[in-house]
Amino acid sequence: MKWIDVLQWATKGNLTPPQRVEKTDEEWRKILSPEEFAVTRNKGTERPWTGEYCEAHEPGLYACRCCATPLFDSRTKFESGTGWPSFAAPVEDNVIKYTKDTSYGMTRVEVECSVCDGHLGHVFPDGPEPTGLRYCINSASIKLVG
Repeated sequence: MKWIDVLQWATKGNLTPPQRVEKTDEEWRKILSPEEFAVTRNKGTERPWTGEYCEAHEPGLYACRCCATPLFDSRTKFESGTGWPSFAAPVEDNVIKYTKDTSYGMTRVEVECSVCDGHLGHVFPDGPEPTGLRYCINSASIKLVG
């Protein structure tokens, strides 16, 4: 996957997710902390350098905090110096949903879990090869699993 693929999905539609999980806000509030809810369900952002996984190096998969869908492999995690966990690629192309984001007076590409629409962060075209992508992800949106 390359930046051109991300832009195409963000403007013309995303791949079909492996499954769908839908809950009401009340149901999400029962399983998420207030910060996790604010970030994942209301498109919030945690402060830089404060997230649980910002400097984590343990092996494993990072799953969606909301629905437990595996999203990123720790082997694609890298130090970007941005203050948020960064990954070069998702575990599967269809687990991430891409949306054009024009908030804050700039154009970016938002990334969400394609299974439950949980906000994860944004993707940028300044990551390492072979993808050249940097998925800048909120720790509150993911959970390290075995």
